[in-house]
Amino acid sequence: MPLLVDKTYSMKCTGNSPPQIPHQWYQPGEILIGGIVTHIGCPSQKIQFLQRSDQDYDCQPLLVTKFYQHVLAVVFAVREINENPSILPNVTLGFHIRDSTILPKWIHRITLDLLFKSHEFTPNYKCGTQKNMIGIIGGHTSETTKDIETLLSLYKIPQLAYGCFESDEDGPTGHPSFYHVFPQEALQYEGIVQLLLHFKWKWVGLITMDEERGDHFLQKLEPMLSRKGICAAFIEKAPRNIELENIEHLTMFVDSSKINFLNSKANVIVVYGEIGTFMWLASMIFVSTMLEALTDIEYVERTSVGKVWITTAQVDFGFNSMQKALDIELFHGALSFSVPSKDIPGFHKFLQLLNPSWAKEDGFIKDFWEQVFDCMLPDSLHQAKYAELCTEEERLEDVPATFFEMSMTGLSYIIYNAVYALAHALHVLDSSRTKHKAVDNEGRLASLKVPPWKLHALLQRTAFNNSAGEEVDFSEHGEMKGGFDITNLITFPNKSYIKVKIGKLDPRLPLNERVIIHKDRIQWNRHLLHVPPYSQCNDNCKPGHIRKKKEGEKFCCYHCDWCPQGEMSNKEDMDYCITCFEGHYPNQERDHCLPKIPNFLSFPETMSIILALLAISFSLITALVLLAFIMHQDTPIVKANNRTLTYILLVSLLLCFLCSLLFIGRPNKVTCLLRQMTFGIILSVAVSSVLAKTMIVVIAFMASKPGNPFQKWVGKQLAHYIVIFCTFVQISICIIWLGTSPPFPDLDTHSLSREIIVQCNEGSVIMFYCALGYIGFLATVCFIVAFLARKLPDSFNEAKFITFSMLVFCSVWVSFVPTYLSTKGKNMVAVEIFSILASGAGLLGCIFFPKCYVILLRPELNRREQLIRKKP
Repeated sequence: MPLLVDKTYSMKCTGNSPPQIPHQWYQPGEILIGGIVTHIGCPSQKIQFLQRSDQDYDCQPLLVTKFYQHVLAVVFAVREINENPSILPNVTLGFHIRDSTILPKWIHRITLDLLFKSHEFTPNYKCGTQKNMIGIIGGHTSETTKDIETLLSLYKIPQLAYGCFESDEDGPTGHPSFYHVFPQEALQYEGIVQLLLHFKWKWVGLITMDEERGDHFLQKLEPMLSRKGICAAFIEKAPRNIELENIEHLTMFVDSSKINFLNSKANVIVVYGEIGTFMWLASMIFVSTMLEALTDIEYVERTSVGKVWITTAQVDFGFNSMQKALDIELFHGALSFSVPSKDIPGFHKFLQLLNPSWAKEDGFIKDFWEQVFDCMLPDSLHQAKYAELCTEEERLEDVPATFFEMSMTGLSYIIYNAVYALAHALHVLDSSRTKHKAVDNEGRLASLKVPPWKLHALLQRTAFNNSAGEEVDFSEHGEMKGGFDITNLITFPNKSYIKVKIGKLDPRLPLNERVIIHKDRIQWNRHLLHVPPYSQCNDNCKPGHIRKKKEGEKFCCYHCDWCPQGEMSNKEDMDYCITCFEGHYPNQERDHCLPKIPNFLSFPETMSIILALLAISFSLITALVLLAFIMHQDTPIVKANNRTLTYILLVSLLLCFLCSLLFIGRPNKVTCLLRQMTFGIILSVAVSSVLAKTMIVVIAFMASKPGNPFQKWVGKQLAHYIVIFCTFVQISICIIWLGTSPPFPDLDTHSLSREIIVQCNEGSVIMFYCALGYIGFLATVCFIVAFLARKLPDSFNEAKFITFSMLVFCSVWVSFVPTYLSTKGKNMVAVEIFSILASGAGLLGCIFFPKCYVILLRPELNRREQLIRKKP
């Protein structure tokens, strides 16, 4: 059978001889599987049905040597199926594979030719025996796929597209006959975002195609980036219809004003597109190099080369068609999503047997062989005069993997699975019909006439394990389930490259864990300043700072401010500062919290020791004064003004000095209850005693006049009543205080930034100031009475001393209130202790030191005749 023309084809049907279309492979069978591959590339042109297209190629073809393996994947799968007795044992499977050449007019022509015997454009017209085509595998670009589907959907023939593009639920044009054997492209969008987050890249460039697919990519990806705090530093769109064979020719399409994006601060650039997109990008770098090489040799190394390129899976289509034309070292270290593949048993050996002797059946191998081995076969129609002849003994193992791989590539793997998916669906249909089929004389089933539309329901439920042991099945939307590998492009000076798997994108994992990266396997671009590189609009805000947006710029561009006093940020690039947990405070750098130090007047502190020594010293002095008065209790100066009041006053002062020690140390329930109560009652007794002394002086003077009614009040009982009554009032206040809201130990975590105040909460502040105010009231009354009685002509008049003592007492406690309210923590306690000691010392000194001076140092003055003062 000839390579291109079927001899059984009737010229009566064909009319004029059809044009010769190279690059096809036909193997007859009872049932055929069609294949439309892109082995030859041409510049894209819009289809115009204005005239008959009968030329061969009206473009300068670009042979993509790697795509030849797509053809071989179909052939190998069909051979395995025919040799496997468990799949279609009674049916011989054939195939017809054609090259689409990317041109729309050829895609339509080839699709119709696969469906019908006739080479003329007469759809639905049977000429001779119509092919029993049960499905077509084809379409690796969105344009090719849509052109094929336009025709296949009319006949409800399953189409299994192996290209990477965004598909709707029912295919690109909404037809249920469409099946997408390529992993879902939307999964790549999630993978890109997770990959950027993994390396903390927040400032990235986007390059895409200037067409509907490119706009769809941006519409999907940009909101996802924004939600994760990632900004697009720039967006560039590659113009359409730029797919030429020579990279230098592309310079005419390059807008030199757009080259500035290569000098962007974005060190990471996401490239979405196919051959044309990457060719345009390569041309931009080429022109950039040419423009800057003369003035700044390091420009290219600083900008174009020092980038991290992130490419989607379909960009892999274009690499092998450009490798001879451009310096692919520019893209060293690129990270790419690619279709995962498995080792298929026997495929490597199948490739080793590949030879130009297949040319009688294989219409693809001739050009492929000449291209990869750079020689000419003897029967070449356009053999160059000085070209080296091929020996036909060349081995594919010697071909660099850049041009052809001996292991199954990702696209070849999904094409292989697509053939098996059709075969398994057909097998299920064949098995269900076996019971009702007639058997011929040789025992074989009659030829299976399969309406292709019956396979749709079966394909949607097809699930099987291929020869590599991997499960293959379709989703409810006709998409083959699966994820992506993440590969690292490693280039070499001889323009070759390899792709090393450094991770994967697994849709079965939770969203934030779908991207798995092995950083130690990555080889980064050689011109990067940092590894892994930074890609941000500005440096990260360090812990202790927050981000402040720059007006008029994208949200990824910001400046950094310190956190306010008392707040902190413990992560980079925080938008707001946080308050530390209770009991903690931010350190000086404001990047983490430290536990607050307990703040209370403890014994080891110097202040506590000084106050304690003062309290003990005053207590001892008071005790000595009391001892002196007891020892000289029969002397006139002691007997004057009621000895009992003197003893009560001295004892109360002694206890008052000692009660100040309750304020030192860590507060607890007992000390908190005793502090203010004990101090208030004891100090009330002391002031009441002084008031009683003053009142006795006044009453004694008034009673000295004949007939004065105050004579009956002169005596010890009055003084006792004054002390008891005044003290009872204070005790009543304290009882009410304890009954309503008593003091309790408390922690104040807010007043001081770095310390926790361990304090006694007064419970009821009103009752506290009532108790303190009552003491102040007694002191004020005492001061007024003593001041008025200071000049009374009594021999034993203490009014002057009491006046001075009350002046000191009131001055201390008047200054105490504002000082007490303005301090916090242990300083507040120290102020109260100092006030207690100072006021007590004032009473002790002003009232008793003059008397002690006479008792101890001037005993000659401690006689009745010396103390009696005569009236004038």
